Amino acid sequence: MSRSRLPLVTVGTLVLALSACGGGSDPAAPAAETPTEATGGPTEEATGDATGEATGDATAEATGAAGAGIAGCEPASLETLSEGVLTFATSEPAFEPWVVDDDPTNEQGYESAVAYAVAERLGYDDGSVEWVRVPFDAAIAPGPKDFDVALNQFSITEERRQAVDFSSPYYDVRQAVVTVEGSLAADMTSLDQMGELLFGAQVGTTSLDAVVEAVGPTMQPQVFNSNEDAVNALASGQVDAIVLDLPSAFYATAAQLDAGVIVGQLPASGDAEQFGAVLDLDSPLTDCVSQAVDSLEADGTLDALQSEWLADAAGAPVLG
Repeated sequence: MSRSRLPLVTVGTLVLALSACGGGSDPAAPAAETPTEATGGPTEEATGDATGEATGDATAEATGAAGAGIAGCEPASLETLSEGVLTFATSEPAFEPWVVDDDPTNEQGYESAVAYAVAERLGYDDGSVEWVRVPFDAAIAPGPKDFDVALNQFSITEERRQAVDFSSPYYDVRQAVVTVEGSLAADMTSLDQMGELLFGAQVGTTSLDAVVEAVGPTMQPQVFNSNEDAVNALASGQVDAIVLDLPSAFYATAAQLDAGVIVGQLPASGDAEQFGAVLDLDSPLTDCVSQAVDSLEADGTLDALQSEWLADAAGAPVLG
């Protein structure tokens, strides 16, 4: 089934913002990945020998029953813009680690990989997935959409729910330690090493709470009026490291700091900010997309994609 489609308008507007976590502007960020397809074949039968146990393919666990579909959410029953096609949207340009090489069709980068994994769970093959470019603010504005589903680090907020639908969350935003090359913090790999550092963070933020709770530094963290002030303090050597939400950390190290380094992610704590896919308000697709995201969460696929694209590829390991 298909819905009438509005004329497609592609906008090459770059919206760089550190307010991915609640503001109405497009966060600059890195790339995404491709979901690993289940490759498990028939398991070997027991041979009586201790070594002859079943050897099912390990990658099948990461993707669960990928491609098995969700009852009632098959392409023939979904009211998409174009019949038999699932149209995703992101901004232009799109940044790593969310989309690699500004090409969401390559299935590389976390959000690109999530999109194709969702499509697969709904029964769409890669050839039935299309992408359009939509500015961040336009995607969450009231009114009909030129896409079925948009992924672009949209924080789920009650205010935005008045204008658009959100899927179940596909990412819980983590806090990250940022420094510069050559600093005391640059080569640290664990929280235990960080107790003597002088940290900075924006006042009244979860970033400030996170460094106090996770690190418990001996020196009281320096407090700043904005993330930008904290970044400037780090650049001038006033603090050893700062704490930002991970999307802001990617942006700071890519665009604001010379030789900026993400030391790692802090352990999750409290109520995390969450990213969800955006759909038109009261979209007939929302429930099915949420079921797909939920299934990816349940079988560990989202965790696997986050490890590959946000921790390993993007150089942001979880600190312990």
